[in-house]
Amino acid sequence: MSGSWATMIRLLASMTAAKSRCTPETFTEILADRAEVTVNFAHAIPLNGSFGQGPANIPYPMNSTQLPALCAVGINVKSSESSSYNFGLFLPDSTWNKRFLATGNGGYGGGINWPDMGIFSHYGFATMSTDTGHISGPTDGSWALNAPESIIDWGHRAMHGSVVLSKHIITKYYKEPGGIKYSYYASCSTGGRQGLKEIQLHPESFDGVSVGAPAWWSTHLAGSTLMQGLYNHPESDPKYIDPALFSVITAEMKKQCDPQDGLVDNIISDPFGCDFDFEALLCTGPNSSRCLTAAQLTTLYKFYNDWVDTNQEYVFPGASLGTDPGFLMSSVSTLGSDFYRSFVYNDSDWDYTKLTYKDIQFADAINPGAASADDFDLSPFRNRGGKIIKYHGTADSLIPTGSSIQFYKKVLQTLRPKGIDLDDFYRFFLVPDMGHCSGSTTGPWYTASGGIRGVTHSVPGYEDAEHDMILAMMKWVETGKAPDHLIATKFVNDDASSKVQSQRPLCVYPRQATYVSGNPNLPGSWKCKFRY
Repeated sequence: MSGSWATMIRLLASMTAAKSRCTPETFTEILADRAEVTVNFAHAIPLNGSFGQGPANIPYPMNSTQLPALCAVGINVKSSESSSYNFGLFLPDSTWNKRFLATGNGGYGGGINWPDMGIFSHYGFATMSTDTGHISGPTDGSWALNAPESIIDWGHRAMHGSVVLSKHIITKYYKEPGGIKYSYYASCSTGGRQGLKEIQLHPESFDGVSVGAPAWWSTHLAGSTLMQGLYNHPESDPKYIDPALFSVITAEMKKQCDPQDGLVDNIISDPFGCDFDFEALLCTGPNSSRCLTAAQLTTLYKFYNDWVDTNQEYVFPGASLGTDPGFLMSSVSTLGSDFYRSFVYNDSDWDYTKLTYKDIQFADAINPGAASADDFDLSPFRNRGGKIIKYHGTADSLIPTGSSIQFYKKVLQTLRPKGIDLDDFYRFFLVPDMGHCSGSTTGPWYTASGGIRGVTHSVPGYEDAEHDMILAMMKWVETGKAPDHLIATKFVNDDASSKVQSQRPLCVYPRQATYVSGNPNLPGSWKCKFRY
């Protein structure tokens, strides 16, 4: 029998055996000694099949499609007398790479992230996501009212419990000698916070994490989100800026800041280095349809600058220059008000319009769900060989980019006195012009850190560690080769089945991509340099 036929027969036998094991009974047996655990379902999904839980899974109603052949598993865990959480697993039949990858959630949303699990399953990972103990949309925090145990699940307990049980299930299911070879994590926003919180509390959980735009400072982020909406509230106030003026504001920022980064390309590459003249937006006559009054300019100045309290207490960074203020200034977001009403005060009638810094101090004191990932001593994770790749778009309209810079500097201030070089285990990449977690009108942004239309996973034509953040994380963990840069890709219409529009290097912070010469749409025309 030829080698190719023998390989095919073994593959078919492996797939048949895996399908026959994909039953609720298999997982009930694996978890027989866990009284708090119930198996919800186990479904065998064929090659190119799809899976999801439909509209009932509020934040992720769409199916994960074009899947490899795998077993989709649902597990429920009772976490207290009044709470429980669910998690899901995708277990590839014959393509398992002997690695585990967990992913996270967005905002206050509760639901299993089957779509991202599906993306990562194409790499060969056994993947996991938890619903964090509730079902809701990402901007709805009302579920936390009168639910202290569910807040703890959301804060950290559901993620850790799901990680531990997932590893146990995977090891028993595959019966692979040596078990799981490497464990990883990849997610953005609340998912970024979840990843950081897990390695702070349990450094043994993962060998490498990729975290984007992490919502790491829960109490201050929610307070700032609320305050940024209140800056432009109510509509009757002379300081109110009509949303029709937002495009005028961002156009002026691009006009001033784009040339200051060294190349006029409709991208603000260095918003933090831009010397912006806010007064250029002031009206010079009675026509105020394309300009701002002095009162409106005060609102704008607050939005784009750090919130510092009257006693000079730093509260939270403002939005970076060039960021569209539409999401946070058009109305008061429930991402702010729900946190203080439901998580902090447990009072649905609390008047969020009266928010002050004292409310944030109170929130810090009770730290709902111990959710904030604010332990800056990451040396336990580093000492066991853990690696962190973090990224944040410079035009993030939901979580200000400065919050990730602040986190990086806090870790630096904590570890440098111990003689630890952050580049040895923690590399941070700013993504010029990228919004919250993904997307850009003009700039190259895609590094396979999340989903994009037109591809199941990775970067078509560039499936390597230089262009794909997941492969870069794996390479760093498994070979010791750290990424000194990543190359971001912009596809036409943000559709990976279309042609490449442009590519550009992303640099390890605080280095920045600097234009040297040649076609600016080609990565070789740029070099990573210190600007200052």
